Amino acid sequence: MPIRCGVVSRTVTLVLVDAAGELLGALPSVEAREPWWQSTADVAAAVQDRFGLDVTVLRLLRAERSAPPGGAVTYLAQVGERPQFELVPVSLRLPDHPARPPYARPGGPQSTLRWATAALRTQGLWPVVQAVQERTWNLSSLWRLETSAGVAWIKEVPEFFGHEPAILRWLTENGQGARVPPLLAAEGQRMLLGHVAGADLYGADVLVRDAIGAAMHEIHLAAADAVPQLLHIGLPDRRPAVLVETLPAVVATAGAVDPRLEALVAGLEDRLRRVEECGLPATLVHGDLHPGNARALAGGPIVLIDWGDSAVGHPALDMLRLIDGVAEPDARYLVEAWARRWRGSVPGCEPTLALELMKPVAALIAAAAYAGFLARIEPAEHPYHRSDVPACLARAAELACV
Repeated sequence: MPIRCGVVSRTVTLVLVDAAGELLGALPSVEAREPWWQSTADVAAAVQDRFGLDVTVLRLLRAERSAPPGGAVTYLAQVGERPQFELVPVSLRLPDHPARPPYARPGGPQSTLRWATAALRTQGLWPVVQAVQERTWNLSSLWRLETSAGVAWIKEVPEFFGHEPAILRWLTENGQGARVPPLLAAEGQRMLLGHVAGADLYGADVLVRDAIGAAMHEIHLAAADAVPQLLHIGLPDRRPAVLVETLPAVVATAGAVDPRLEALVAGLEDRLRRVEECGLPATLVHGDLHPGNARALAGGPIVLIDWGDSAVGHPALDMLRLIDGVAEPDARYLVEAWARRWRGSVPGCEPTLALELMKPVAALIAAAAYAGFLARIEPAEHPYHRSDVPACLARAAELACV
């Protein structure tokens, strides 16, 4: 498999359909700049450069590898006009699937673009100069809109992430608007978002990670008294009483035979009781609080993005995600700072013990989340997540013994 700059490359084949979904044929393969399967801007650019065609990627059809990134991948893509050259003949059935989101269907992205254009007009941001599809996959579709007044974004999600616009609205209405992207408009599972200046904070050092943790701590405090409201607007419930009922099923369904997992499940109720006794409140958790889901200008305020995984749960879940993959001295610094914040906010609580107890539970929650994705997306896109469930269960087994 070709390697470019240490990264596995992605060879892309597009099977083309028109706006009505009629199969037209396939383009010869192109090399995409990014290895990530959900990345589409680089695919569209490569196709435009080579063939002079404007394409919109709809969904994954098949992949050579069992999991991302890289390799040979084939997508279904829509063109506005039939190409004026001969395409590669394709014999392919394209049956419908009930789990397919609107943005993965012919005409779906164009419908959302029309909606966003109308919403922008009411915001005084019309006209759109350029619309660029940045990514699409079973968890979201993302478009960058260049307008005469700046950049706006369309994000569309499947039904099981449909609470994202609601939580952005709730945060804005409850004093946390500066910490989340501006929600300009929303309809169903699609959102029009204002641009957040700065850069995604991938590769953040320990001080920047601590600033992310401090920003999330303020949200944890603000939401701790609003759990009924959060559940009412559709956030998943990951409080201990629910986890005791739901998490054993993911182990049983996966058929994982591991005495460490069996012991973890058998002791789950007692473990979660001890977590509650540590005194930290159930609250809004981001659910995927890694630095890539935070943006900021240098030295500026932290803005947290991508709230699709948000839920009502234990705040240790966010800290555990924030220290994932961090070297031990830095992780210890972050945990100590997080614990000081909680001791100052909830005198007498035991955050460090709660964090330790939650480590294998967080891995089980992740396994359950990925299993949930697999149950609610169409089979062609299962390679995105198929390896994640056993990986998370293996991690849970490992952590249960620490």
